[in-house]
Amino acid sequence: MRSLPPALLLQLRLALLVAAGAPEVLVSAPRSLVWGPGLQAAVVLPVRYFYLQAVNSEGQNLTRSPPGQTPFKVVVKSLSPKELVRIHVPKPLDRNDGTFLMRYRMYETVNEGLKIEVLYGDEHVAQSPYILKGPVYHEYCECPEDPQAWQKTLSCPTKEPQIAKDFASFPSINLQQMLNEVPKRFGDERGAIVHYTILDNHIYRRSLGKYTDFKMFSDEILLSLTRKVLLPDLEFYVNLGDWPLEHRKVNGTPSPIPIISWCGSLDSRDVVLPTYDITHSTLEAMRGVTNDLLSIQGNTGPSWINKTERAFFRGRDSREERLQLVQLSKENPQLLDAGITGYFFFQEKEKELGKAKLMGFFDFFKYKYQVNVDGTVAAYRYPYLMLGDSLVLKQDSPYYEHFYMALEPWKHYVPIKRNLSDLLEKVKWAKENDEEAEKIAKEGQLMARDLLQPHRLYCYYYEVLQKYAERQSSKPEVRDGMELVPQPEDNTAICQCHRKKPSREEL
Repeated sequence: MRSLPPALLLQLRLALLVAAGAPEVLVSAPRSLVWGPGLQAAVVLPVRYFYLQAVNSEGQNLTRSPPGQTPFKVVVKSLSPKELVRIHVPKPLDRNDGTFLMRYRMYETVNEGLKIEVLYGDEHVAQSPYILKGPVYHEYCECPEDPQAWQKTLSCPTKEPQIAKDFASFPSINLQQMLNEVPKRFGDERGAIVHYTILDNHIYRRSLGKYTDFKMFSDEILLSLTRKVLLPDLEFYVNLGDWPLEHRKVNGTPSPIPIISWCGSLDSRDVVLPTYDITHSTLEAMRGVTNDLLSIQGNTGPSWINKTERAFFRGRDSREERLQLVQLSKENPQLLDAGITGYFFFQEKEKELGKAKLMGFFDFFKYKYQVNVDGTVAAYRYPYLMLGDSLVLKQDSPYYEHFYMALEPWKHYVPIKRNLSDLLEKVKWAKENDEEAEKIAKEGQLMARDLLQPHRLYCYYYEVLQKYAERQSSKPEVRDGMELVPQPEDNTAICQCHRKKPSREEL
């Protein structure tokens, strides 16, 4: 038997190694790229995170997961052997496009600093190990920073178009008008309003109305902010209900007042913050909450080519179009799989339409197309759908969340009419134009990854509070009936803040 030429033999060996998923052929640890806020000591977040782009030995970025079990791992430990700290480091999240998301949550502060090793097998990746000189504070350490330095550390955007649009209606904010009007207009028994004052970086509040249990969500993000950055003094009202409240015209008499809400609409003037849902899941990530803006990115189902070629929906009966969706699904099962998982508003329809079993959210991404239909207002699942790698078919809606303004139809998602009359046509289009559909899905995902990074949510909250404070025409006060909102006790992880608190004159 003749031996093969050396060049051909080498090609054959390489092909066999690739087929076997040998990582050394595909990934170059030194050439791979690592970056992100979790590599900076000064960026304090509930869960710290950073990114990795796998690069091959030719210097090309991988665009899909390396075959076989990928041996990327992260080791985070204290620089000093004398400092024993609890740090939870889960497995890297494989985003199925050659990039990985690394996360760790600190339960104590490290004074000396951290050493972060990013490894591919036994080999260090990029500039690993990364040294974060201390102190490195954990989430519950109260050590607020000067606002300008804090914004610079987080690389906060210089412009947020939605914030600029929201405050265009309010060149100045008449605090006395709000004190006179809000309790009467929105604080009755059915109300869901909380009146806040922030003074010297302490938070005070009083509840107006019966349905104010959701104040836990606004409390926790405001407390988290005050632990990290010195907030301006201000006095404001937060709407805890679903619907935006202020419907007065900009030039009307009386003039509109700036109620802060989690959802906006085309016919209202509310100032919009990130929803309580994505805010809470960001604060509680890796503590029993499975759906958060990071975890979703590593659980997006099979690759595009292996997804089921049907549109998918599961949800409650909170809007009539959702019932129409189920009827369409019954008539066109080859195009659409839609089901109602719980009946509350249209209980009489359950017998006719049936009740679908609950499904884990990650299982949604087994389907190539996701239908996003409003609930009572904007469907708060939309950010999570955008972070998946399915194509989102989004219902036209008067409601919006804080990030919608940056999204473009036919670039980041496929629009469908409010009455869903063109839904089936759009699903057929996606099936017949698979390459274009995949491109839109990927563009939407990349945009969402940028807009919905957890540190960007903190930047957004701060910017809203800052813009609000700049417009106040009188000094905020702690009013009768207000109580101090205390920081959560965390006796297991005491930290000492190294910063000297600047005076108000210095800010």
